[in-house]
Amino acid sequence: MNLIKKLGAEFLGTFALVFAGCGAAAMDTAGHGLGGIGIALVFGLVVMAMIHAVGHISGAHFNPAVTLAFAASRHFPKKEVLPYWAAQCLGALLASALLAFLMGEFLQAGVTHAAIGVEKSFLLEVILSFFLMFIISAVATDTRAVGEMAGVSIGGWVLLAALFAGPLTGASMNPARSLGPALLRADTADLWIYLSAPFLGALFGAWAYRLIRCDDTPPASADGCC
Repeated sequence: MNLIKKLGAEFLGTFALVFAGCGAAAMDTAGHGLGGIGIALVFGLVVMAMIHAVGHISGAHFNPAVTLAFAASRHFPKKEVLPYWAAQCLGALLASALLAFLMGEFLQAGVTHAAIGVEKSFLLEVILSFFLMFIISAVATDTRAVGEMAGVSIGGWVLLAALFAGPLTGASMNPARSLGPALLRADTADLWIYLSAPFLGALFGAWAYRLIRCDDTPPASADGCC
């Protein structure tokens, strides 16, 4: 039963992330004038809000790359990785389907593309995902960190990344977030970048924080406490 509740939290969190973030991009394209700063704010704020809402239930991954990195660094049960991935991808797909119904072709704005070329976009997504996971590891697994600030710290990085890298790669850092709109709009040309680079970056980020922890206290779990 606990796993079902965790999966429900992951589904809702990822749904909210894609629905609000990609919805903001679609609204901007439709002429409502949010602009790059407005879209970045929406992505950062929805991540922050949902971490505070369900972080205590599921750990608030909302991202298959984060789940894999937690499992690889022994902060998350490996047997729950695939169920978490399923819940996250389903949330992203259903949110994208709803946006497609509400906004039609404007959902195209939510599809992530390699605007600076394949190699540079791949590298940038690796770097962005590295720092995302580095921050998540700090606030979610180190008992010395101020846990109440986790949502602000993580949402702040998502906002910052979207501000400067959004026009370049979409600043996805999240395979599920890119998968939903790409499949619904049948635009998968660059999808492989977003299904690979975030995993690599997140694994490096988790490893890097573990390397510099300088603390013998047992690390906290990253799967919630429900």
